[in-house]
Amino acid sequence: MSDPIEPTTSSSSSTRDPNPNPNPNPNPVSLIHPRREPFEHGLLPIPKLIITDPTQTLIPLKQTLLSNSPNLRVNSVALSESLQISHDHARLVLDTLASVLHSDSDPLVRSKLAEIDSAGADIHDLVLFLYIQSYKKLLPRTHKDSASVADVWPSTSAFDGYLSALSPLQLVRSNSRRFMPSQTDEEAHQLSYLQKHLANILSLLAEPVEGEGEGEESLVLTMERFEHLGFLIQFGDKGSEGIPLSQYAPFFANSDPDMPAVPVPATQVHDWILQNIASALEHISERAAPKENGPPSASDQDVAMADACPTSVKASPSARGPSFIEGISKSSLVKQASDLKGPSVKIVNDYTCIEVFSI
Repeated sequence: MSDPIEPTTSSSSSTRDPNPNPNPNPNPVSLIHPRREPFEHGLLPIPKLIITDPTQTLIPLKQTLLSNSPNLRVNSVALSESLQISHDHARLVLDTLASVLHSDSDPLVRSKLAEIDSAGADIHDLVLFLYIQSYKKLLPRTHKDSASVADVWPSTSAFDGYLSALSPLQLVRSNSRRFMPSQTDEEAHQLSYLQKHLANILSLLAEPVEGEGEGEESLVLTMERFEHLGFLIQFGDKGSEGIPLSQYAPFFANSDPDMPAVPVPATQVHDWILQNIASALEHISERAAPKENGPPSASDQDVAMADACPTSVKASPSARGPSFIEGISKSSLVKQASDLKGPSVKIVNDYTCIEVFSI
């Protein structure tokens, strides 16, 4: 396993500057990360976008769109016809893609809502967007008491007897910690998805070399095609901060801007990204180990029994302010109107939701 790749910069001014790297990356040890935007905000509930065999479907789609689009961009009309979806759904695809794209300079990102069709989407960004529509988000871990999962609050189950031994606040923290995936869990899940599907993703961007036959060995990626991977991955927690993704790759770094970079075999790109994903997953695993084995935090310590009453209601000092119900659980329920003070009720620290009800 190799160490995470560091971005390199041109050293043409090294003769004038004693520092051999005059523009170092502020975070020299950068790990690869999935971009959260497409995975968390780019998935659409349109059944026809969920493709069971993405490469067999999207590669012909890409070729058709490229042959019909001299500028390598596609509008909602062409997208609607190609995917056999409604025009409104096609517009929604373009609008959503614009909101999660990685490049602020892309015409689709800069266009206003009424100009989206005239700007169109880059076909290579579009096929990556369509590919990840089959991504399944990490779900909360199911509870050992399956009956309690099927219950509708505030009904009771055999599990409630155990919950009553905990304070409402402890219940919330326990549920949140044990069953809701953390951001780190989500990141590891997204990295694992990319690890599994990387070969297919690269096949959507790569192009064959003439005279080299067919198959993976004949596929290459130009630097321009490689940059489209920035839609799915980035280096550093906050992204590349203006540094092109290609400058993190040893096979494209320091390329002469006045000359096109030599295309790189797709297998080489595949191996390099897999090494970086493996390093990132190992880092996540090492970072999570101390948290799992460490002592419990002060917030998990027991509280006074007076605060552990599951039907505890804390009213605002002001008679006109909201009534706060803190740490509500299945066994916490206000039954009397006289328990409420003021015109509204606010439920705080609820495991499932936080809502304000007007009375």
